[in-house]
Amino acid sequence: MRSKFLKSLKVLLVEDEEKLASLLKSAIGDNFHSFLLAKDGNEGLELYKKVLPDLVITDIMMPNKTGLEMAKEIKNIHPNSKIIILSAFSEVEKLLSAIDTGVVKYFIKPFDPDELLEYILSLEEVIGKKLVHLQDGFTFNKTTKSLYKDKKYITLSKKEILFLELLLKNQEEKSTLSEYEDIKKSLWSEKVSDERLRTFVRRFRDKTSKEFLLNVKGQGYQLAST
Repeated sequence: MRSKFLKSLKVLLVEDEEKLASLLKSAIGDNFHSFLLAKDGNEGLELYKKVLPDLVITDIMMPNKTGLEMAKEIKNIHPNSKIIILSAFSEVEKLLSAIDTGVVKYFIKPFDPDELLEYILSLEEVIGKKLVHLQDGFTFNKTTKSLYKDKKYITLSKKEILFLELLLKNQEEKSTLSEYEDIKKSLWSEKVSDERLRTFVRRFRDKTSKEFLLNVKGQGYQLAST
């Protein structure tokens, strides 16, 4: 099963059963942009903070930190985080706590990996709202502030991310145009020359494409329409 939506997702699986973790990665991992593994709640939480995955799949009972404890801490960091719980039938009572924590779904072991994949596909409308599809095969993830070109990650500097966010904000909220002076004030605290702005934009285009960004002569820049 292949999907443009699935290929844009970073998934974190937190599971102490190595065989199950390997099975799930083999069965569905290739469908995603990345499919990362952690063996307990502590490792899962650290990896979550580092990569900010779009979706967390976690077992309930694990050593060091349980899946529920980790889920609560993740929700404190990002309340809208999407978390799926994996549970043994004997742990059904604990699922009530999982629901209170705000997980989006739970699966009772053993389960069909394809059913898990189908459910993740059903989240497209919810998760997909943070994905912006741009010109020439580019996609920007508003939550993780990540830019992709045909599923390949494009490394941007902090200023380049701010620039892209400004272009998107102006496109969505007030107008399609980001004026030169607004860009300078948003990206730099000091006074910046027109030449420095042009150099910055040229480097940004080198990382993206000439078609990605349009220059309205004498006024500013805007994203090309898709």
